[in-house]
Amino acid sequence: MNLNDFCIHFAHPAYQLASRFAARNTGIEHFQTWTGDQTRQRMGESNVLVLSGFWNNALLDQAGALRFIQVCAAGFEQFDQSRIRAQGIRLAHGGGVNANAVSDHAMALILALNRQLHLARDNQHRHHWRGMISNRDRREDELPGKTILIVGLGRIGGRLARLARAFGMRVIAVKRDTREVPDGVDGLYPPQEFPGLLPQADIVVLCCPLTAETRHLIDAQALAAMQQSACLINVARGGCVDQQALIEALDAGAIAGAGIDVTSEEPLDPGSKLWDFDNLIVTPHSAGETRRYEDNVIDILLDNLTRLARGEPLLRNQIV
Repeated sequence: MNLNDFCIHFAHPAYQLASRFAARNTGIEHFQTWTGDQTRQRMGESNVLVLSGFWNNALLDQAGALRFIQVCAAGFEQFDQSRIRAQGIRLAHGGGVNANAVSDHAMALILALNRQLHLARDNQHRHHWRGMISNRDRREDELPGKTILIVGLGRIGGRLARLARAFGMRVIAVKRDTREVPDGVDGLYPPQEFPGLLPQADIVVLCCPLTAETRHLIDAQALAAMQQSACLINVARGGCVDQQALIEALDAGAIAGAGIDVTSEEPLDPGSKLWDFDNLIVTPHSAGETRRYEDNVIDILLDNLTRLARGEPLLRNQIV
């Protein structure tokens, strides 16, 4: 099979995937749809589909000659893998496409909470110059010597571990495969030991996929096990945290604060209490966004198209 035998359907409401792909001058036919309706209408016109949020398993009814789906994100829980396999379609995710961006974002949330940058920005908007603070518990803090607990030590969690170590932090992590401890990690533990690690951590960071095992991993019991001075960072999926339990913990002062890039329902309800906590930073699922995002997706896509053209059995980030 030749690469020019492919026709690619990019489907995304914001990212300029088609125009960035055109800049590669591959000669491969391609087009982009910008809405869910457009995507449904043009299903069947391509044999390669590149998308994430527009996916609905009902699209498989209109798959036509579709041979390959490239997810342009790391998450793929919305795809019916058994049905995709039954229809002879290959599926790969975009793991690694935003590893730098998300780990940078997690570190930014950690720094912002510890340096109280969100409060400084609020004071700026009020034209308020805050004076020195006598109460030591209310002051900004330093990262060296703190313990960070990272849940999920894949590309994102692994890079975050290296960043945290560069800031002088003690790094402990949870991962299913603990046979090899990466450089910069002081302790690596299996998931069943997670509850016992919580009291050690000054900062708990979720970098894990959403699975049956990680859904509501942070619940009322987990929040109660954390130090009152600890912070929670979630750059994973909203479902990994029991949102009501987090609200109650912040209300009660059970933890020092949180930084979340994801919520149970997105966009976050304008009436949610999460908007109003001074010790909570909310970002709109933007951790993975970067000026390089489209090109990172296309790098993975072209690698996989080359493998498919050669008839290779293994794809990069293969799911099906």
